[in-house]
Amino acid sequence: MQRDIEKNLKSLFPNATLFAMSASGRIPDEPISNCDYIAADITELIVANVELVIVASPAPFHAKHAIPLIESGIPTLIEKPVTTSSNDTITIQSAIDKHGTPVAVGYCLHYLSSAKIAKSMLQDGVVGQLYNSFIEIGQYLPDWRPSKDYRQCVSANENLGGGALFELSHELDYAQWLLGPLELQHAILRSSDQLGLQVEDIADITVSTSLGCIVSIHLDFIQRKARRQCSFIGSKGRLDWDLIENKIEFSNAEGSQVLYCDSLWDKNQMYIEMITDFVEMIKNQSHSCTQVSDAASTVELIEQIKANHNK
Repeated sequence: MQRDIEKNLKSLFPNATLFAMSASGRIPDEPISNCDYIAADITELIVANVELVIVASPAPFHAKHAIPLIESGIPTLIEKPVTTSSNDTITIQSAIDKHGTPVAVGYCLHYLSSAKIAKSMLQDGVVGQLYNSFIEIGQYLPDWRPSKDYRQCVSANENLGGGALFELSHELDYAQWLLGPLELQHAILRSSDQLGLQVEDIADITVSTSLGCIVSIHLDFIQRKARRQCSFIGSKGRLDWDLIENKIEFSNAEGSQVLYCDSLWDKNQMYIEMITDFVEMIKNQSHSCTQVSDAASTVELIEQIKANHNK
């Protein structure tokens, strides 16, 4: 959700006053593009009675930053993962229940055009009874932000919510979004010599659904060519979804057919749609925002993996 937050907000609300605040409370020396005011702390935002806040600090600090806003009735969109501990998700949910403040979590892949189609096809039973699903994401961590030392970034630091499980939790989230609750069967976490990190840079996970589908999930920071794909194997055929190419292909005994492909679709549109959807949630209108209760299940699954994995 970090992608062009200020620019997207200004494009959606050109007449709005846009506040920015450092997660550490530091006042930056340089101006922040598209921002009108730099706040020193959350109290300033509450006193200003802002209309909504996006919390994009490192995940271990989400509860600390979001709860005062929720208690003040300020609608809050929290970057994924919602937190890095179930205790924090419980505390956030308790604040929501008590104050009734609209709160959503920024799992933006739900708004990818091919994701919506994949979900619809699965709901319509295009592949029949599901037997297996294979989910994979891999991208070389040093390439994420080439101008910075990857070892100093959030992704590489456990105390900032780093590691493949939390940083690549989109895959764990959309697996549950598409397939329902997941039960952990087996997991292997590794820290390769390639990057020299203290957090896991490779994760291989096997989970199952209530209907008996076996789901294999692979996450890594080491693949030099970015890869993000998902496949579903069922009684009527196979659905292959390429998230990078924004493409869906169906195969059965009669052959293969591309059902959807739009590789030029502007992926920034995911973030625009997510913010627009959150505004609908604030207005108490129909929406498809990821609720904290849903995002909490991803945190719980990660905790189970960390507690029960093999090396």
